[in-house]
Order: sequence, then C-alpha cells, then structure tokens
Amino acid sequence: MKTINELQDEIVEEFSVFDDWMDKYALLIELGNSLKPLDEKYKTENNLIEGCQSRVWLQADYKDGKVFFQGESDAVIVKGLVSLLINVLSGHTPDEILNSELYFIEKIGLKEHLSPTRSNGLLSMVKQMHLYALAFKVKNEK
Repeated sequence: MKTINELQDEIVEEFSVFDDWMDKYALLIELGNSLKPLDEKYKTENNLIEGCQSRVWLQADYKDGKVFFQGESDAVIVKGLVSLLINVLSGHTPDEILNSELYFIEKIGLKEHLSPTRSNGLLSMVKQMHLYALAFKVKNEK
C-alpha cells in the first residue's frame, strides 16, 4: 500500500500535466464523477460537514486498524475535492492520517483557485477526517 505522501505526489504529478486551470477543473470534475455514490443511509445530518457551502457527506469506517472514508457532494467541483481527500487518506491508520501534512492542495494550486467558501469547505473536510481518525484512535487505545 502506498503512503499518504506517495499518493499526494501522484496527484501533484497528475495535475502538473495541465497548465490551464480549465483543464485542472475538468480533471477535478472527472475525479468527482468517478467517486462511488454514497449509500443513502449515510446521507444523514451527522455525516454532513459544517462549513461547506454545498452539501458534503463524509462516512468513516474502521476496519483492521485502518480508517476508510466514503463521501459525496451535490456540487461537482467539491465532489472532486472529496474524491482527492479520500484517495489520499482512506485506508490508512489513524496515526498516519493524524501525522500527515496535506501539501498536495497547495502544490496543485488549489488554494489560489478555490473561492473562499470552497477553501473553508475543504479545510472543514480535512478537519472532519482528522476528527474521525482521532476518535478511532482514542476508542482503540482503551
């Protein structure tokens, strides 16, 4: 299994192929469309992420010491962001997730090209994923 940083480097490489931001957005939308639809039973208030302009649901499950994420959004670009985060963080241990520094967001130029509300939403998603990891970690240390 690849490390979080190896996965981030792959994303940076994938996006570096394009100079034009329209192409990068197209890739983001494509990634969002490839996201497996989230089961309706997970589209609950509890799984809704606060701070996102569009609706974003995030479901986390803990299996064999690793955290697995599923998510969805009703906005295409945001769905692409959810997809990127899941690709990077899902399937790793709580410690790996908590100790990771997500540098790919800045490296692919997302920071400058997202509206302030989308940037906040992205931060909220990352924060939520960290909270899930922390919860699983604490629960399993007991």
